[in-house]
Amino acid sequence: MTNPFIIPSLANLNADLAQRHFPLARGEELQQTFAQLFSRHLGRLQSGKGFEARSLLVTGLSGSGKTAEISDMLNRFNESAVPMPDGKDARFASCVLEAKGSWKDLGRKTLHALGYPITNKTRRTQFEIWDLVIKQAKLQGVIGIYYDEAQHIMRGKSDAEVLSVLDAFKTLMKSHDWPLMLILSGVPELGDYVQREPQLDRLMTRIEFQEIDLSSAPGHPAQDYETLNEIVGSYAISAGLDVDASLPTGDFLHRLATAGAFRWGLVIDMVVDAVALAVARREGVVERSDFVAAWCEKTGMNQLATPFTHDS
Repeated sequence: MTNPFIIPSLANLNADLAQRHFPLARGEELQQTFAQLFSRHLGRLQSGKGFEARSLLVTGLSGSGKTAEISDMLNRFNESAVPMPDGKDARFASCVLEAKGSWKDLGRKTLHALGYPITNKTRRTQFEIWDLVIKQAKLQGVIGIYYDEAQHIMRGKSDAEVLSVLDAFKTLMKSHDWPLMLILSGVPELGDYVQREPQLDRLMTRIEFQEIDLSSAPGHPAQDYETLNEIVGSYAISAGLDVDASLPTGDFLHRLATAGAFRWGLVIDMVVDAVALAVARREGVVERSDFVAAWCEKTGMNQLATPFTHDS
């Protein structure tokens, strides 16, 4: 019996597209930097000597694709099953932070990310909570924790509250028993918060995700045009679609970048939405009208006033 709320072809398509990660150049930089930090970490573990972990601070505007890029890398890292000196496979845990909460909420969320049950009513001290985090991480072979949207837990807090959170991050990295690597990601203001704690700041390696750049010197077209074209083509091909001849043009690709606020994550989301709409039309080709429809569904704007149909 069919369900009127499910379109199987679209459900299957979106399941497939969601698993596809377009390899941007920044992903290579992220992986290389992470590999350097992890290799240092692994070497220090092998030495048996105490050390402070080094960590990553990844910033970029909302919609730049930080979460997708970091999550893809960490999924591949966890799947690679790197053996540690104690025989366990090294892995990273992930934790999404929210605007509400204190250092205690940060500790609870971290323990939940490690699969350890702890209630909101716990009366453990700050030392006890972070000591528990360290013990659980060591038992499970977790060598690091990824805190997504890390600025949220510090926004609107007093200086003392912000410093308590930053001190918690520092405590994890400087543990004598099991120092943890961290990846903190968020909007650019996160970097300002981290600078308030000098000891934490000096242990951070910074990566900034840039916006799409379509500026070019005479005779040297911007490389990002080519990347945008490859994104449209690759997602269309993965869905079994042809690409209308008007799409691989500088005019359309500039409009696409504009519609995505020149942020890679937003652009990729729009391409995926347009491809899904094209599949639903069942004409075997993705056209400009599909991008117009995707934009209007997302923004509620009139079809006559979109970046794809209007010059201003």
